[in-house]
Amino acid sequence: MNRRGDAVTRGRGESRYIPASPRLRVTLSSLWESFRVAGGSLRSNKMRTLLTLVGIVVGVSAVIAVVTIIKGLDQTVATTFSSQGSTVFTVSKRPLVITSREDFIKFNKRKDITLDDAESIIRLCNSCWRVGMAVATRQQVKYGDQKSDDVFARGLTPSMFDIENVQIDAGRIWTDTEGAATREVAVIGPDVLQNLFGGARPDQVLGKQIRVGGIEFRIIGVSIAQGKIFGQSRDNFVFMPFQTFQKINGAHDSINIHIQVPTADTLEEARDQVRAIMRNRRGKTFDDEDDGFSMDSQDVFLDLYKKATSNIYLVTVGVAAISLVVGGIVVMNIMLVSVTERTKEIGIRKAIGARQKDILTQFLIEAVTVTAIGGAIGVGTGFGLAYLISFAIGFPLLFSIGSAVMGVGVSSVVGIISGLWPAWRAARLDPIEALRAE
Repeated sequence: MNRRGDAVTRGRGESRYIPASPRLRVTLSSLWESFRVAGGSLRSNKMRTLLTLVGIVVGVSAVIAVVTIIKGLDQTVATTFSSQGSTVFTVSKRPLVITSREDFIKFNKRKDITLDDAESIIRLCNSCWRVGMAVATRQQVKYGDQKSDDVFARGLTPSMFDIENVQIDAGRIWTDTEGAATREVAVIGPDVLQNLFGGARPDQVLGKQIRVGGIEFRIIGVSIAQGKIFGQSRDNFVFMPFQTFQKINGAHDSINIHIQVPTADTLEEARDQVRAIMRNRRGKTFDDEDDGFSMDSQDVFLDLYKKATSNIYLVTVGVAAISLVVGGIVVMNIMLVSVTERTKEIGIRKAIGARQKDILTQFLIEAVTVTAIGGAIGVGTGFGLAYLISFAIGFPLLFSIGSAVMGVGVSSVVGIISGLWPAWRAARLDPIEALRAE
């Protein structure tokens, strides 16, 4: 043995030296030969190869489609509920999410949130950047003979347009003067525009009179569409001045106070200040566990969504993964049939010097090659299926390189696992018995 090469024994007592680099070339040449033989075998048995591919393609397509669709849905939900970013929170009488009747009864006994509460926050909260007020109800909206039921009618202060990032497509929002004068002016959503005015352009309806709950309002603005979430439109609304809403519906209902801070870093500081202001107004002491009001951000909806869908996600991916397992079983069965059909071929190869390692490598390469090809086809098919579903449902599609790599990688692993037993059986065949096979 020298330091430049490896010793290789040839016969009894005879050895020769192969330098490391030539030995690598021999190994690569042997692997290439195995790939070539495996490729020839796959081409010569097209039906068997096709059946193997189908099992893998179906499994990988199912997994890729499910993962892609769920990621798209997750992004849609996160974007929708985080449209205000991490700089906005709400003060209200009841939490945004109530999960039991008992909690609803308990929270309903709290004092209403009033205009005085909002003014105290505006005056005393140094970390609060914008403060807006909102009240809402459901109303029927009419224009001539056309009507739209169950429209979300909201009374807002002008700052709410900035806090909620509502953008105007045509027209304008009302001024502070119009609000203080309780003018009957309104900004409508695209759904109301479509339902009441058909195919009219937003600028064509400005100045027209609509009836909201029997009261006439003049349209001064039309907002840009915000889309749907879980099949529910976010554009079926009429916004009116906060003071006008209270004049029409009364000022006895609890209001919601929306607070925005300049940056996410100051959010907790603002929350602490608002909590102190509100607890002081309600005469709360350190012994009182209930603040007497609720403070929530849009994260509460994200947390609820994640809790509701986490198990569904696992089950859905698990069901899709079963298809991959079935595909692996198909690969194993077809490879076992291949070993049986090619017993004589294996005997001939072993008789002329092929080692168990060579036979094992050849059959493993066949299994991995066909499953890797099936995985690549399955990735394309899965993304195509996900595109069709996302187009039909109406949410964005997220193409993930990681999902593609996962699909091909998992299918290759399936090929290795499924091909091990057939490859081992082929490698263990006795050459004499194999040559006798018909």
